[in-house]
Amino acid sequence: MAMMGDILGAARRSAAGFQAWIERTDPALAQRVAAAAAQTGLSFAGYIRAAVADFGRFASEEDWATLMSSLRDSDDPGTLCLLAMVDWRLTAEGCGAHTHGTAGHHHHHHHHGAPDERSAAP
Repeated sequence: MAMMGDILGAARRSAAGFQAWIERTDPALAQRVAAAAAQTGLSFAGYIRAAVADFGRFASEEDWATLMSSLRDSDDPGTLCLLAMVDWRLTAEGCGAHTHGTAGHHHHHHHHGAPDERSAAP
């Protein structure tokens, strides 16, 4: 059974060709990713990398368990991982009810200050 580190590595290795693949196989999702990337000031590839990093840091055990079980029959685990992680991040950003307090912000540049910066705004 693959370990989390292996999965994150496979996802990162697949990131390079992911944009072309997703534009070919799921243009609607590709547009959602592009829009979310633009909103957060990232490139498409940057958003993909951020999704992998955030999944590694913030995903629950259930998220991981779901991902692991979906990988069992896959012949391309890296791409499947990316798809799951990107979908997870889009959902987390969309619902705003996420655990780490930054998902509700539309501009979350990764600064390591207080988890909720709204009170500090002028």
